[in-house]
Formats: sequence, structure tokens, C-alpha cells
Amino acid sequence: MCDTVVALGNSTKDGSVLFGKNSDREPNEAHNVIYLERAKHNPNSKVNCTYISIPQVEETYEVLLLKPFWMFGCEMGANEFGVTIGNEAVWSKEPYRDTGLLGMDLIRLALERGENAESALNIIVDLLEKYGQGGACGYTDKKLKYHNSFIIADPNEAWVLETADKYWIAEKVKDIRTISNTLTIGNTYDKIHPELISHAIDEGYCESGENFHFADCFIPRFNIKQIGAKGKTRIECTMNTLRKNKGKITPEIIMATLRDHNIKPSEEDEWDPSQGSMKSPCMHYTSFITPSQSVGSHIAHLKKDIQIHWVTGTSAPCTSIFKPIFLPNCGLSMNFPRAEGEYDEETLWWRHEKLHRLVLMDYQKRLSTYRDERNQMEAEFLKNMRDLIEKISSPLSQDNIAQLTTLTNESFKNSMQKTLKWMDSITNLPIDSKPGYFYRRRWKKLNSHDNLTL
Repeated sequence: MCDTVVALGNSTKDGSVLFGKNSDREPNEAHNVIYLERAKHNPNSKVNCTYISIPQVEETYEVLLLKPFWMFGCEMGANEFGVTIGNEAVWSKEPYRDTGLLGMDLIRLALERGENAESALNIIVDLLEKYGQGGACGYTDKKLKYHNSFIIADPNEAWVLETADKYWIAEKVKDIRTISNTLTIGNTYDKIHPELISHAIDEGYCESGENFHFADCFIPRFNIKQIGAKGKTRIECTMNTLRKNKGKITPEIIMATLRDHNIKPSEEDEWDPSQGSMKSPCMHYTSFITPSQSVGSHIAHLKKDIQIHWVTGTSAPCTSIFKPIFLPNCGLSMNFPRAEGEYDEETLWWRHEKLHRLVLMDYQKRLSTYRDERNQMEAEFLKNMRDLIEKISSPLSQDNIAQLTTLTNESFKNSMQKTLKWMDSITNLPIDSKPGYFYRRRWKKLNSHDNLTL
């Protein structure tokens, strides 16, 4: 389960487009931050996606991918033109295919090939038409299949694209918009599959074009995953935050949105992740009732000449640090190994994951030992970024690129060092508020599977 938000320039403080997403996956599903430069490819070559191979294009663009370690595609990402995309699992009345392109594959392919938001949208619908969407979407849950919705943004505009198997519909964003794990587009749209309405009528989803409403027609009312996902509840939560701050939305506001547990202010001092639920944008795994965990977070600050991408590269944004990566031409040059299926302290994701799982055992006390320092670090990253952005030229000089790359590398290096320090500071703290037995037992089983010792 996931949440994706966007605010256009008419709703942000500085007039630029802001995008944000939490990627909610299985709690053991390691998430990697990957930067790829532009690349040329041999004529007639193929690109191996997660389940199928398709023809490669002659040149793929510079991309930043935030992705589950085991698949070709990404949950969210951006390219050198500022095209930024995030997807959501959605369920429809249409069939789920055993093979095809995953929604995450579609994101990566569109980022590698699209020069603006609308062209990326057109690439996705063209790929849907040619190859379809399908295949197992889960890491260990190979029965999990779903369709996809997307927010596709660039420095000038944004689109919501929603699908039901090969059928699709798109709405151009006017100011603020959020999506989650449910279809949302109704009878107001800007692009549509040429056969969508006639198909809905033929299937008895609606009587005529006059009463066509995409979400009402295609949402499966008695699908247990649709009901349990609580997509509408999380949309209400994220939209409320954006509405309250409309006209003054900043990256910090998007950070707060992604860290929101959707609880009352009076509950914040006593709440812990064992009480987490599907209504929370910052999602915490508890059991089969809340099987997902926010495993990575991304905020895109899409200025006209430069993009600042704030990424955690780690799970649970409430326990994580957002760090800056700049595009185009800067990327991420710090060389650390990619996370895979077992604990590896040298990787960004697993190092923080040990800290995260230590915090879970006494959330309020343990998080409070480093939260202020974490917040101060983020504030310094933001200040350093703003000071540097004010001084750089357009287009970027080689000195500018070197300065931006240095800021990125130092931010990642410092955060990884602090993670070790914070782990040391909380490991031997007496536990004041232990979560329930079955919650601890489930995490112990996950830790054993990962060879992670707390």
C-alpha cells in the first residue's frame, strides 16, 4: 500500500512543483536508491523487465530510481527533465494477468524514455496497450496482483493516471492532488482509453455515457483487499494536510505529510507502531491486518532549472532522515552496496532497519533519544541546500555540479554514521513500554529470516 501526493506551483510557497510518496511494501523488502546516467543501447536490443523482455530504445535518460531490490522497476523515481512518477496498487473489476509489465516496470520505462509528464503518461498507456500489466507484485506473496494508478509530474504540470487492466483514464491536476489504494477519477477527465466507456456499458457497470463514473464503475465493492486498504481514509488525511497549507506548501510540509500516523494530537505521546493501521500514511507493519510497512520515502522539489530529491532510502519515515540528491548531472556518486534479502550493515537500508527495529521495542522512549538531533540534521541539510541553490548558475557549471554532489555525499555519509551512533545509544536502554507479545514475536520471526540480531 502507498500514498502519493503532488502540489503544483499555484499551491506551493516558492511556485515550484512538489511531489511526495511513501512506498509501502512487505517489511523485509529492502529498498534501494539507484542513480543511472544516460545510456545508449545497441539497435534491436531488448530490456529485461521483471517478467518479460521488450525492445529497448536507442537511448535511455538519466534517472533516479527508488526500488524494491528484487525487481526491474521502481516504486518512485525521476529523470533529468524533472519527470517524477509514483504508483499505487488499485483493484478493479477487470482480470489480473499472470504476466506482463508491473506498474513499477512502467514507471522506470517511462522515466527512461519520457521528456515531460504528458509524454511519460503516453508512454505508459502505449506500453499497456502493447504488453499489458501483470505478474506477481509481492516479494514473498506471489499471489498478490493488482492494477495501478500513478501521479506523473514535471516542473510545470502533473497528471493522475488510473488503470483497470488495459483500460485507462487520466486527469490533469489543477492544484493539489493525492492518491492511494483506490480508484478516484469520476466523470471529469482529460484523457481516456477510446473503448473504456463502451466497455463499461457492455459489462453492465453503467447504463450509458451520461452516468459513467470511472471509480464507481470499476471499483470492486466486495474485494477484501480493496476494503482493507483504507485508501479513501488515507487520501482524506493527505488532502487535509495539503488543503490546510495550500499556497505555502514546502518540502518540510510534504515530509510531515509522509510522517503522519493519522492519529489525534492527544494520542501522539502514547502512540506506538504496534497500534499502527492501514489508515496511516506513515505505515507500520503489525500483522496480516496491516501487512505493509513504509520501506522508502521520496520528495521531489521540481524547480525549473534543478531538481532536489529528498529521499530516505530507508523504512519508516518517522524514524528516518531525508537526504538530498540533485538532478540533472549530479546524482549519487557515493558508493555503498545495494541491499538485498538479508541483513547487511554496510547497506543504507539494512543499517537503518536495525535502528528502526530497535526503536519498535520502545518507540516513544527510543525515538526521543535521537529525534531532535535527526530534525536538526534535516534542517541543516535544507539550509545548506538553499544556500547553495541561491549561488549556482543556470545552466549548471562543473563547479556547481561538484558542490551539489559533495552536499549529497556528505549528507548520506553523515546519516549513515549517525545511524550507528543512535543504535549504540538505544541498544542497552531499559525498556519502559514494551509492545505486546504477539507483535514482538512477529518481528522476531522477521529478524530471524533476515539474519538480523538486535
